[in-house]
Amino acid sequence: MTPRDASEPNGSRWSDLDRPPLNITALRRGLVRPGGLWSEVDVVQRTGSTNSDLVARAAKGEASEGAALIAEEQSAGRGRLDRQWTAPPRSGLFFSVLLTPREVPVARWGWLPLLTGVAVAAGLSRAAGVDTALKWPNDLLVTVGEDERKAGGILAERAGDGGVVIGVGINVSLKDDELPVPTAGSLVLAGAVSTDRDPLLRGVLRSLEDWYGKWRAAEGDPGVCGLQEAYAAGCATLGRVVRAELPGDRAIVGEAVAVDGDGRLVLATEEGVQEPVGAGDIVHLRPA
Repeated sequence: MTPRDASEPNGSRWSDLDRPPLNITALRRGLVRPGGLWSEVDVVQRTGSTNSDLVARAAKGEASEGAALIAEEQSAGRGRLDRQWTAPPRSGLFFSVLLTPREVPVARWGWLPLLTGVAVAAGLSRAAGVDTALKWPNDLLVTVGEDERKAGGILAERAGDGGVVIGVGINVSLKDDELPVPTAGSLVLAGAVSTDRDPLLRGVLRSLEDWYGKWRAAEGDPGVCGLQEAYAAGCATLGRVVRAELPGDRAIVGEAVAVDGDGRLVLATEEGVQEPVGAGDIVHLRPA
């Protein structure tokens, strides 16, 4: 039985009836199956970061491929470059998964965050009825009114010997007065037909299992498994003029014309040069 969380009013997991807790029994029943990817599914009421927790477990040999760790609340959620991610308890999906793609050359592991973005967008489209666009390299965008807003993000970290932990944060039921910044969004603000987090999470993880299986079977080749095409089709960054800010106060301005076979964003500059930019090299990507 889960201990009462004193950080919530009255110490009750049901203190906000509009945001019921996840049903761990139903999640395990729906996701953990013989021959499937998901080997264990755990839900904690509150933690600093599911990514940090799962990376630590992997380093100790306490987690295997397909481990999924979900938090009802994160106090130290992180995005790229240790940017903070905060949200009210049970207002979103905050989870990390451990993958060990040993069949895939390490040079192709950079596709994992992009693969996760494609999978999450597909899962949310089916389960929530919300079109989710991808901002390269790791943001999930929804449309609120006429505005494009960030509703989620993805963070990948190496873990243990031959593992990668992928963390995902998705704002589900955040209202306008709860948004951390005005440019943020949520599924409910984007008109989601459902904000029930149980089917949303099952849909996202099943989609991730499907795409990961295709990618592994193709030994990580994004062209062969259709990943490169699917990412380009859902990427809102392509076709726009952007400014890529790099370390050392260097910047590149150009039209985003493609995502290459290594998952890099290709910018066509005014000088007529096509310059690829890797996710690991970029500090910010902004409209020019």
